[in-house]
Amino acid sequence: MPWNPQQYGLFSSQRRQPFDDLVALVRPVPGARVVDLGCGPGDLTAFLHAHLGAAETLGLDSSATMLAEAVRHVAPGLRFQAADIAAFAPAVPYDVVFSNAALQWLPEPEAIFQRLLSAVAPGGQIAVQVPSNQTSASHWVAREVGAAFVPQPAHIPDVLPTQRYAELLARAGFLDVHVRQQVYVHWLKEPEAVVEWVRGTLLTAWESVLSPDDFGRFLTAYRARLLQVIPDERPFFFPFKRTLMWARRPG
Repeated sequence: MPWNPQQYGLFSSQRRQPFDDLVALVRPVPGARVVDLGCGPGDLTAFLHAHLGAAETLGLDSSATMLAEAVRHVAPGLRFQAADIAAFAPAVPYDVVFSNAALQWLPEPEAIFQRLLSAVAPGGQIAVQVPSNQTSASHWVAREVGAAFVPQPAHIPDVLPTQRYAELLARAGFLDVHVRQQVYVHWLKEPEAVVEWVRGTLLTAWESVLSPDDFGRFLTAYRARLLQVIPDERPFFFPFKRTLMWARRPG
């Protein structure tokens, strides 16, 4: 995936709140082993490492451009590594398995989520946040316009129904299961800002499979169609749904 840390960072302040809300669910465990799946540019992983008082935190990501930014945050006990998190299956489980806005990119979301549960050590915690905005105009317009350019890319974000996450956690024996869907309210400068928002995330699915010229045409068509169906207001009201979950394995 052609991740661009600069493009992604254009809305870093707005993207920060779901991370903070997820971290607030995690109980600090001094001396813990922590893994952050889909660590991105590493700044939030560094905060997580310090906040939890972890002895060891490993940030995993498949994007070379993101990891090139993340290495700036390497510190005692904190390191980063290139890996396909879809294949994450550690030999030794972790005290905290954490993932913020990454699992939605993986295929077979239910099978992968169940595999992550087995990576949590006895007494350990799992904390996950996934964007759940698939039915919003920013997303369905991309699918509609994209169909004229290429069959559906393999990496279009996909998540389970909120209740299914709760069921999987409960049936796996996890305790204190907390699963909620939350609508984050963002006020953007103008409707066109939505294009810049999703260009750093959702639209990389099409950028990864189209030539630069075709992606430019896709982007033009996407912008025109999106501005037809969303209100022309300034500032622009941009609600964004996310699913947050936390639970602990019995010790």
